[in-house]
Amino acid sequence: MASKTLKKSASAISDTLRRTFSSKTWEHREQLHTLTEDNKFFLRKVRWQIALLAHLGFAISFGIRSNFGVAKNRMVNNFTDAYGEVHVREKEFFWTGTEVGMMESSFFYGYAASQIPAGVLASKFAPNKLFMLGILIASLLNILTAVSLKFHPFTDIFVMVIQTMQGLALGVCYPAMHGVWKFWAPPLERSKLATTTFTGASVGVMIGLPASAYLVSHFHWSAPFYVFGVLGIIWSLAWMYVAGSSPTTHNYISEDEKKFITEKVGSVAVKNMTLTTLPWRDMMTSTAVWAIIICSFCRSWSFFLLLGNQLTYMKDVLHIDIKNVSFIMPRNSNQFSFQSGIIAIFPQLGMCIVTLTSGQLSDYLRSSGKMSTEAVRKSVNTFGFTVEAVMLGSLAFIRDPVIAVTCLIIACSGAGAVLSAFNVNHFDIAPRYAPILMGIANGLGAIAGVGGIVTNSMTFENPEGWKWVFLLAMSIDICGIIFFLVFAKGDVLPWAREPEKEETFNEFVRRMSTMVRSLSRRTRSRSTDTNYAKMEEERVNSSEMKACNKTETPTEEGVLNETKAVGGNLEVVPEEPSQKNLKTDRPEV
Repeated sequence: MASKTLKKSASAISDTLRRTFSSKTWEHREQLHTLTEDNKFFLRKVRWQIALLAHLGFAISFGIRSNFGVAKNRMVNNFTDAYGEVHVREKEFFWTGTEVGMMESSFFYGYAASQIPAGVLASKFAPNKLFMLGILIASLLNILTAVSLKFHPFTDIFVMVIQTMQGLALGVCYPAMHGVWKFWAPPLERSKLATTTFTGASVGVMIGLPASAYLVSHFHWSAPFYVFGVLGIIWSLAWMYVAGSSPTTHNYISEDEKKFITEKVGSVAVKNMTLTTLPWRDMMTSTAVWAIIICSFCRSWSFFLLLGNQLTYMKDVLHIDIKNVSFIMPRNSNQFSFQSGIIAIFPQLGMCIVTLTSGQLSDYLRSSGKMSTEAVRKSVNTFGFTVEAVMLGSLAFIRDPVIAVTCLIIACSGAGAVLSAFNVNHFDIAPRYAPILMGIANGLGAIAGVGGIVTNSMTFENPEGWKWVFLLAMSIDICGIIFFLVFAKGDVLPWAREPEKEETFNEFVRRMSTMVRSLSRRTRSRSTDTNYAKMEEERVNSSEMKACNKTETPTEEGVLNETKAVGGNLEVVPEEPSQKNLKTDRPEV
């Protein structure tokens, strides 16, 4: 009886877990809104508090990335401050242009190298802590840079090491944040939460550069290192309090929100994994994964092109005088130049607006059932890359400064839409492996950094080369559009639904129930054999006792018949004649 009860319990647990890992359950939960949440102000929801705080974290991280690029000019040269005043100072550091270039590039070496390991770490350990550690370590290294450079020995090597370590630390941010949303983001809110988070990068560029320039101009080259370092430390303390590893372990989340998130997300995000249990072959041979990687490469190519070369393009091709273009509004607002404002604010501001809008629109179309997830991702991705491709292609032939700068702003703004398409598609096709896929896509997408070398080789002392630079960028965007349209998916892929090769709880229950059933069968078999042997022994003993109690009778030949039990059957066996009954042939005397 106990064995049957255990068997039913194990079977029920197994069926429950199997339904949890089933893709049909996921599709059903996404399509049917059987569970609703109280319509309270979004800032009272913990997941939105995490999104906004993560937004600030990305803004601080990109501010940290801009510190050395702004401070280097004052560290090695005479410089022009934000108000156009030239400062002639004695050099503090005697670095060559090659050395400065190596220092700046060191950050990207560490950044690219940490992407894939960060994805694995975010899947194995608490991603919220990994995200915090990345920004905290980069902040401490920022302060260490300002303190240590005052001692001067081997400064170039020291800065290269610090920049590499900062790249390693900040490289974990994107994969780790995907790991956070794997636990916290309901399927129909992923676009909104993710885009709210990742627009912090644009805000960091929009605010970090002018803030660093202001601090360098008015205080000291070390000022931005201290300011952003301290901000990162303060942010880390706030993050420790607000962000939890999952809704079930959070300190102050309401029961309604906890139930809503856990029901919507399900238990698919619970398992840890190791390098040996990951489906590497399935990942790297999946065309849907490569659609994300290709789009990441295309976006990175255009991003690095516009971020690092737009001022050079304006000077060489549009003949805009950028020597007085600053990121800070001058004391006299009448001196504020047209180029200053649009270069500093509008491209990144436009990107933020489009990114947030596209995220809201994507989730609305999916939740209302007007479009499938795959259709939404492909449509938004096509729109973003098409706008960017058309504007970049136009720049190849436009020479009017106002029109050209307007095209640059539209290109940057339109590209923001793709962040709510391919950049969150990891959650659609493989939610359990989203951090790892983000690390792979970011790591391989970083190869687009070679675009700077290609651009320099095509435009060095050749302004006409910019035409081919923009046409090449347009062609790359078109490749991304086509590849994503053909191969992108919106549903969980089969290999992403399978449990890890390490033993899951479902497998453990089945194995234990099998062992119990086997042990129960052996026990019953042994009990049956023992009872049968006892019955046979009792039967034989009974037969022998009956044979002994039976009287002996002589036969006609003078031989007594004895009744014996042979093999359980009664038969008559003649007795050996005794000595007194034997007749002898000896003659009488």
